[in-house]
Amino acid sequence: MRLISGKFGGRVIKTASGPGYRPATSKVRQAIFSMLESRGVDWDGLRVADMFAGSGSLAIEAISRGADYALFVEKNGRAASLIGDNLKELGVSSKEYKVFKADLFNVLSKTPDKPFDLIFIDPPYGYDLLPRALDEVLEKGWLSEDGFVLAEVEDKVVPPVSEHVDSLDLLVNKLYGQTRILLWQK
Repeated sequence: MRLISGKFGGRVIKTASGPGYRPATSKVRQAIFSMLESRGVDWDGLRVADMFAGSGSLAIEAISRGADYALFVEKNGRAASLIGDNLKELGVSSKEYKVFKADLFNVLSKTPDKPFDLIFIDPPYGYDLLPRALDEVLEKGWLSEDGFVLAEVEDKVVPPVSEHVDSLDLLVNKLYGQTRILLWQK
């Protein structure tokens, strides 16, 4: 997979393959980063979290564009290892990222040391994990004030509703083929 822009633009990262892996296409990634930038996201100094990271392509793209720090949470050991390998291959300092090989909900059960400005949530299709992940992100203080949450889900998913989600403004609900992109801001 080729990174789109920034200091690593044009560089290729390796992605895991197999059941449940569907790295975001370049068209969808381009749309995601365009919608974030058009809403004023300034990458410099940004803290990013990639939940259900898979290949980590979204947070790696954010680092390429200037994000200061990225947290990757991926349950599959092979995929988590590949994220670390890609970051090392790109020359990203170990101070700029952390890769957790862990179940996301175990990680989200704890309050972070510092909240994140942008959180990507890309759950596996067909398991309805977005509502729980979004609630826990908000309940445990993972999202900074004015922070963004971007979810990449299957086309049939409707934006979740809950007491916690009501603290967010839904800015984007857009289909790209079989992928729905939801973007909220706190």
